[in-house]
Amino acid sequence: MMCSYDGVSAIVLAGGSSIRMGKTNKLLTNMNGSPMASHVVKIASSSSAKETIVVTGYQSELVRNALSQYSVKFIYNPDYKMGLSTSIKSGINAVSKKTAGALILLSDMPRVTRKTINSLIGHFEDRKGSIICRPIYKGIEGNPVLWPRGFFYKLINLSGDMGARHLIKNYNEKVSLVEVKDAGINIDFNRPSDFENS
Repeated sequence: MMCSYDGVSAIVLAGGSSIRMGKTNKLLTNMNGSPMASHVVKIASSSSAKETIVVTGYQSELVRNALSQYSVKFIYNPDYKMGLSTSIKSGINAVSKKTAGALILLSDMPRVTRKTINSLIGHFEDRKGSIICRPIYKGIEGNPVLWPRGFFYKLINLSGDMGARHLIKNYNEKVSLVEVKDAGINIDFNRPSDFENS
């Protein structure tokens, strides 16, 4: 009996140690009245994604409490100190078994819009879930990236702190760029100075 795949899971990576922020957890840093991570979780959970998974690690309980108002699935990554790849792996392992693809969002990129997420999902579904979808704004590619189920095994076998960047390079012919009007796909927050004009 064949299993039919449908819909996209949104995976928000929220397990980093915020090393460049000193003693402050950047995900909990106030931005326009709420923790930075909540901005990403809010747009993901209100998008056309069928489910939202939040992968925690560093200060997991504090992060979960800060995001408790959202209807999401929390997954704890005990290996978060070993790099970004371990959180990607935790997220992919948690997606619904019939999900056609996974959109991987970084919680330190709060400027990404819901419209961008929905555009990526729409583009992916129009092409029957067979391609990697990546946003591009003014000629510069960014995040989040939507991966078809056929790449899940490769994501699960990533290692270190480089994420899936090399997979995009190695499978460039499978990447479909989605033009968006969203500078946020290339704006991340890592240092205290990044928040000064937020």
